[in-house]
Order: sequence, then structure tokens, then C-alpha cells
Amino acid sequence: MVNISQETPEQTDTRLRQVMVQTQFKAYAEPYIFDEFPITEFSARIRKDALAIVRDDDVWSQLVPAKDDRGEQFQIFRLHFPAGADNSGFVGWLANHLKHKYGTGVFVVCGQNSAQGGIFDYWGYPAELANDILAELASLRNQVKTD
Repeated sequence: MVNISQETPEQTDTRLRQVMVQTQFKAYAEPYIFDEFPITEFSARIRKDALAIVRDDDVWSQLVPAKDDRGEQFQIFRLHFPAGADNSGFVGWLANHLKHKYGTGVFVVCGQNSAQGGIFDYWGYPAELANDILAELASLRNQVKTD
């Protein structure tokens, strides 16, 4: 269910900080890369350790553990949102927060797991910022505005 919120920017910030605290959080220790392959090679190339698999008209792209130095490496964390949480605007809110603080963009791949509340997100960010971003996420998860 998609929520539509009518609120001030300050109300949105307060709501999304509260949502952040309520999420189930998991950080992945190893870096990940995108592995691309032609659509016709799906059966032969799909990996069981892929966190996400998406495609366009030409290729499949799977997010898999980096086994070597090939490709740009990303650190990953996952958020499961609680059932019924109004998380509308969350991706933009957190992406803007990280961009403002660290000057980096992120990528987000979303999925659905009804048994764990519904929507979940995989977030990727440059591996060299792992310690800083994890510390910032811990800080956000430990503080909630009450005003």
C-alpha cells in the first residue's frame, strides 16, 4: 500500500526518522558488484548468492559478492519496513541526507516480503565510505526528534 502524506518538511523529517528507528537493519560485511550478462544467458549465469536481479531490454544485472577486484565495489545494507509504516518519501529523504553529509549518491533496489512487513530495500554506496555511512546510520537509528 502506498501512503500519500500531506505534511510540512519538518513533519516529514520527524516521521521518517521514526520510520528509520522502526526498520529491521542488516549491514553486509563483504563488498558487492554488479555482474551483467545478456538476457539469453539467464539460466547459465544467474547466481544463488545474488541479492538483487534486474534487467532492461538487453542485459540482466545481478548484485553479487565481489570475489575479485573487477568492477566498482559497493557496500550494502538492507532495511525491512514494518507493516503499515508510512515510509513514503523515505528513499529520497535518506539518499539526500547521505548526499549532503558525504557527497555521494546511492542506489536502492526494492523488494517485497509480506511475511516481514512488506517492502524492503537494499542500499548500495561506495565501499570506501563504509565506516562513515554505517556510523551515520547508527546515529540516525538512535535518535528520534520528539518536537
